[in-house]
Amino acid sequence: MDTSKYTVYKDDLSFGNKLARFIWTFVWCVFARPIPRKLLNGWKIFLLRLFGARIHKSAVVYSSAWIYYPANLEMHENSILSPEVDCYNVDRIVIGAGSVVSQKVYLCSASHDFTKRDMPLITAPIIIEDNVWVAADAFIGMGVTIGQGAVIGARSSVYRDVTPWTVVGGNPAKFIKTRDLE
Repeated sequence: MDTSKYTVYKDDLSFGNKLARFIWTFVWCVFARPIPRKLLNGWKIFLLRLFGARIHKSAVVYSSAWIYYPANLEMHENSILSPEVDCYNVDRIVIGAGSVVSQKVYLCSASHDFTKRDMPLITAPIIIEDNVWVAADAFIGMGVTIGQGAVIGARSSVYRDVTPWTVVGGNPAKFIKTRDLE
């Protein structure tokens, strides 16, 4: 396993980091999760920004989406985090303009270096460029960039970068065809 492109994450063990995540979890669970679906979206964006997220005012975040660490989230105009998305953003996750991350998708920006005895946490950002559709229940692994206009098929597992304007699917995700818009 080539770990040179990953960051060994040490802050996860600090008291300050744990406290910030605890407060964030409490705030989201009490003040956002009870709100039905995408109602009061501006309020949820306010809460996310309060904890450091960089979110465009037209982005949509469903109440049942789970964001691990808001300061590592960036969402551009008209991007969507759908119901039950698990955004495990130990490292940065960027969602480009007009991109949709469908229900139950898992965005995972961290793993463990299994080549080391203590298996330290390693991280790498996930970049989802503009006009991407990540279909339901897909898994996007750390360090992946999904190119502009790409489509990730439902239940796919993506471990490598995806070329712009392509459709991929399966586990591991493989090229299916190019995406041509009418």
